[in-house]
Amino acid sequence: MAKKAKTRRVYDEDFKREAVQMLLDGHSAKSVAERLGITCPTIVRRWKQQQLTAAGPVADAMDDRVKELENQLRRVERERDVLKKALIIFGRNE
Repeated sequence: MAKKAKTRRVYDEDFKREAVQMLLDGHSAKSVAERLGITCPTIVRRWKQQQLTAAGPVADAMDDRVKELENQLRRVERERDVLKKALIIFGRNE
């Protein structure tokens, strides 16, 4: 008996962008694949990598900016926490 040849599904670019956006929004590759009816989560990860590679230096610059802002946010949160503790300490002495 001859085996049936598997047909490969072809996805358009909008579909791929939507899947990658779901990944970037924090969903796992497995959940994105299940929601969109894709058989293998690896495909979604590959699309993400391809889109990031295609973005090139712009994406790298954005990544650097995001990291810089995340570091700044952590620093400001630490400063806020110190000020909260100081307010509690100085509030007791009055």
